[in-house]
Amino acid sequence: MTPRRKNRLYLALVMLLGATLIVTLVLYALRANIDLFYTPREIIEGKGAQHEKPHIGQRLRIGGLVMPGSVKRDPHTLQVTFRIYDAVGSILVSYEGILPDLFREGQGVVAQGVLGADQVVQAREVLAKHDENYIPPEVAESMKTTQNTVAKPSMQRKDPL
Repeated sequence: MTPRRKNRLYLALVMLLGATLIVTLVLYALRANIDLFYTPREIIEGKGAQHEKPHIGQRLRIGGLVMPGSVKRDPHTLQVTFRIYDAVGSILVSYEGILPDLFREGQGVVAQGVLGADQVVQAREVLAKHDENYIPPEVAESMKTTQNTVAKPSMQRKDPL
């Protein structure tokens, strides 16, 4: 093998190794920024056929309805706790900040945050849909498939996203 061919081989191997390293780092960075969507049922029972539950510290989004009577505000701070529920169960959400104007009990919301101990979601953002008849599609599907509770027809989406 000539020195020129040897140099080309080394250069090709270095470039391949560099490309592999870049792809690995990009995939790792994207994995860290993914917020998976869960319903209260999926946090309690697990998601999918394997019933995979989110782990403590995992970033996630949880969607459902704000449970009536569950909103508790600290009078001295902007700390708010409330429960998000679906047909199977409810999950406690803790949030510090100003809630959206459309946030109220019985309203469909999505909270983005981190799952803490005892299945408490430490939210960094709470979103409320502008349409008062909104319910997240995953929650609507969960409510349809369970026989415990029947979703109100007025709470179903009328228009596609």
